[in-house]
Amino acid sequence: MRILITGGAGFVGSSLALLLAKAGGSTVTSFDNLHRRGSELALPRLRAGGVAFVHGDVRNAEDFDNLPAAEVLIECAAEPSVHAGYDRGARYVVNTNLVGTLNCLEYARQHGAAVIFLSTSRVYSISALRALPLRQDGKRLALPAGARGDGWSERGISEDFPTTGARSLYGATKLSSELLVEEYGAAHGLKSIINRCGVLTGPWQMGKVDQGFLVLWVARHLYGGSLGYSGFGAKGYQVRDVLHVADLYDLISRQIRSFDRHSGRTYNVGGGHEISISLAELTEQCAARTGRQIDLTSDTTTRPVDIPFYVTDSTYVKESTGWAPKRPLGIILDEVLKWLTDHRAALEPILG
Repeated sequence: MRILITGGAGFVGSSLALLLAKAGGSTVTSFDNLHRRGSELALPRLRAGGVAFVHGDVRNAEDFDNLPAAEVLIECAAEPSVHAGYDRGARYVVNTNLVGTLNCLEYARQHGAAVIFLSTSRVYSISALRALPLRQDGKRLALPAGARGDGWSERGISEDFPTTGARSLYGATKLSSELLVEEYGAAHGLKSIINRCGVLTGPWQMGKVDQGFLVLWVARHLYGGSLGYSGFGAKGYQVRDVLHVADLYDLISRQIRSFDRHSGRTYNVGGGHEISISLAELTEQCAARTGRQIDLTSDTTTRPVDIPFYVTDSTYVKESTGWAPKRPLGIILDEVLKWLTDHRAALEPILG
């Protein structure tokens, strides 16, 4: 099988490319503009893993002319920051995430490729997420046992949770892209699967506060540097679930093998309650593993796009595919710490 991965030198794209190539039976091409700092470190890894690399930009339709035909396109290219577009204008995030998706869909139409589109949990309404009846449970926020509402329950957030209302510019571009994927299916018979992913993590993620917080937290405890809690009382009780990128690969490999069965579906994909953590809990875990305490700053200002809680209810995708995450939080943290230690010389200038 011929597979094309856009954003293929980014954390998710390069990880999927290497795992697909390692599994055998596929020719994998990664396509990336190398915009994000640290993506250049993926190039020797891709080359060693037998993955072809083409430099190009999803915003430029002409750059797709340099790509070989593929049977499956995995769309990972994105400006992933939920804060993107607020300080310097929205053009880059809209062009990358929405126009880029359009160019990917045109490529797929021309070559008859099926599409796996990686969307995000941030398509859901910020006001609806803030309205959840959260309570404090130790050093985290939690939903009450047995409680449920429109698209949520004690298991977390399902695909039926409201998408109406503001969701961030980033979330708006991803939701708009989902609609384009749906329309290409109706108009051109395009086969597609949409995976709304929560927080993805693992080695080789160049973490930032708003896009890879777990890696950033471990890195700052190991290398030194500042960290802080902000919003919602600045106690660090906000909760997110996380998913190892290799667990995402396990799901996508199942979806590729049974594409017709899953085509046209949208799935929430994440670690769920079992692999969730608050910032305060993460601080304790990092301190225990590194032996270093960090003085954290506090800013009680809650920014417009901040949310206090998101845990994925992956019931639908689990029942549909038989998939479930295999890598618990402790294993994820240990892997990230070992990677940061083993590659300190290259990574400390980026993550320190």
